[in-house]
Amino acid sequence: QVQLVESGGGLVQAGGSLRLSCAASGRTFSSYAMGWFRQAPGKEREFVAAISRGGGVTQCSGSVKGRFTISRDNAKSTVYLQMNDLKPEDTAVYYCAADARTPGGISRLASPYDYWGQGTQVTVSS
Repeated sequence: QVQLVESGGGLVQAGGSLRLSCAASGRTFSSYAMGWFRQAPGKEREFVAAISRGGGVTQCSGSVKGRFTISRDNAKSTVYLQMNDLKPEDTAVYYCAADARTPGGISRLASPYDYWGQGTQVTVSS
């Protein structure tokens, strides 16, 4: 098992930046692909970004591509989401998640992710 704790959320003006962190404890962090998802009020949870076990492969959703960057530090058991040029539509609760099942790759779907953090609120004002 792995426990995930997100941090770094907050209130920021449009055009600003935030860096989210997700610290993992428990089983070996490098055995998990990691993802970030978000959920806005009244909307379904959506994929934001994911990174492979070694960090060499990343994917981002089209709505954040060019603005958000996912990275990981396996020595620190932490995954990051650098968010630049934030927009009001980025307002949501952001969750990190761990996937041990997708072989050799990463998934944009929520179903393979077995472990989830509690979420951190990001609010972008216009």
